[in-house]
Amino acid sequence: MPHPYPIREIAQQAGVSEATVDRVLHDRPGVRAGTAEQVRQAIADLDRQRTQLRLSGRRFMLDVVMETPRRFSTLTRDALESELPALRPAVFRARYHFREEWPTTELISQLDTLARKGSHGVILKAPDLPEVAAAIDRLAARRIPVITVVTDVPASTRIAYVGMDNRAAGATAAYLVSQLVGERPGAHLVVTSGALFRGEEEREMGFRSEIRRIDPERSVIEVPNTAGSDEACRRAVAAVLAREPEIAGVYTPGGGNRGVIAAFDGADRGYHAYIGHDLAESNRELLCAGRITALLHHDLRADLRQAAHAVMGYHGALPGPQRPRPTAIQIVTPPNLAGL
Repeated sequence: MPHPYPIREIAQQAGVSEATVDRVLHDRPGVRAGTAEQVRQAIADLDRQRTQLRLSGRRFMLDVVMETPRRFSTLTRDALESELPALRPAVFRARYHFREEWPTTELISQLDTLARKGSHGVILKAPDLPEVAAAIDRLAARRIPVITVVTDVPASTRIAYVGMDNRAAGATAAYLVSQLVGERPGAHLVVTSGALFRGEEEREMGFRSEIRRIDPERSVIEVPNTAGSDEACRRAVAAVLAREPEIAGVYTPGGGNRGVIAAFDGADRGYHAYIGHDLAESNRELLCAGRITALLHHDLRADLRQAAHAVMGYHGALPGPQRPRPTAIQIVTPPNLAGL
């Protein structure tokens, strides 16, 4: 039972004699099972307390850099600020760098400014571009860890990705749409922000792959490059509706749901199933009004907690590397919306 503690300290923690601790550590007989468990628990308690001592007084500055619609940046800010107090005794502060549309050169400039001025960690939602990967590498060279959230930049030295399994999310949306639509005719519509965001691309690929498996005769029409803007979505979907006689289901891996629904209303058309993502206030309203059938949600607070833990592990404030796991996909409908 390897450990770094003196026998006297373990004995004090466990409330037993040093001789008893010595017997347990060396697997010698003469110790009751319950007493041996007390000694093992004492070592575990000392491990946790040692971690807390390392954290005491540690301060971390996080920079959150996101190209995203305002509704999602608001969700992110609220989730992070709700989660940070639970990370005590470590103390985190956060600086926010949000834009709805961010020219690549200006985004890179922001990341390079953080590399120059310093940060304990960067939480990043950005396009999967070689220039972004290179900027992440420059941050890593300055010992500033980067954690991607929601959408990944895998060909970089980012230390972790936090979020749902996006392919599985797309496949889940396809399964739900197929169950809801049944044998009704029409194509499925997938409205995306842009191919540069890997998360949405993977959701769209997961959706197509699952539709091919379970409903191979059904066509899927992609409406790309809307930037998640309501107005861009309205115009693009209206153009599709003008030429497509039947739309059975709608899936929006990103945003712009008000615009998509406005296009259907403007054409006096309907759909049989509508699956979206995230519990932004506008999406909650559309869900409760019956305009969205279900939302695929993941616990953003859990994502950001994992990101903070990854930063702490990188800087030695938590033991070992912190390896985030994909966040569970929740299917939200009006009856189970309360409390989320």
